Amino acid sequence: MTVESKSTQSLGGGAKSEKGREWGKIALIAAVVSYLGLVLVLPTLYVFIGAFSRGIVPFFATLIDPDFTQALRLTALAVGVAVPLNVIFGLCAAWVIARRRFRGRTLLLSIIDLPFSISPIVAGLMLVSLYGRNGLLDPVLQSLDIKVIFSFPAIALATMMGGMPFVAREVIPILEEVGTQEEEAAKTLGAGEWQIFWRVTLPSIRWGLFYGIILTTARAMGEYGAIAVVSSNLIGRTQTLTLYVEGAYRNYDSQSAFAASVVLAGLAGATLVIKELFERRIRMKDEQVLS
Repeated sequence: MTVESKSTQSLGGGAKSEKGREWGKIALIAAVVSYLGLVLVLPTLYVFIGAFSRGIVPFFATLIDPDFTQALRLTALAVGVAVPLNVIFGLCAAWVIARRRFRGRTLLLSIIDLPFSISPIVAGLMLVSLYGRNGLLDPVLQSLDIKVIFSFPAIALATMMGGMPFVAREVIPILEEVGTQEEEAAKTLGAGEWQIFWRVTLPSIRWGLFYGIILTTARAMGEYGAIAVVSSNLIGRTQTLTLYVEGAYRNYDSQSAFAASVVLAGLAGATLVIKELFERRIRMKDEQVLS
């Protein structure tokens, strides 16, 4: 076999290999697109089609329904309570875990991650066993005349439990990566603890913190399982927006269920829009500083 024939075979094999890689890429992309279409895109389209299948008037009729507005108000209130508290907790936990080495650090990380691994239904049962009738804290709550389960405090606690890990998990890796050099330099220049946090630490973790807030807010708006256990799902009183969707669908009012689902999807989309606008603003400021 001549050198030329060997070279020709080598080129032919290389071409076949390249062609095989191209087909592999196409197959992988097709698999990803098909998966997203079946799991996410098609169900979302079906919900939007169902919401407007009878026209726009029934859709807006759902939005002004007193039960819907009360559920939306309760959801907003739960988010307004849970998200700020989870942000504060997440920042404190991230600071302690990233800046300190102590016994039980791994255990603390595992406890923070529990909402990722525990079913929301189980989380609701945990709250009931602690704050409910005949629960561990029931004698103390009765003596103080405080009602937790089947009322707003239980809904807020369930919402907080579901969104607890996100801020800490987003901020911890950033704090560990940036280190303590800039903070120590600021301290040697006479800056106080709050000055160091606001002017040195916070700018370095702003992206992780912002993503954590977005994820916490999205989880808080979509929380269902734990709230279903602790709220009793009383229409107009302890029914959040997710419970409203489930109740309307169970009562064969698919129009209202789809309309409320569209509102939830719209709220989730709004958080993504805010995230994008925030990113552009920060990017523009960074470009101005560099220029």
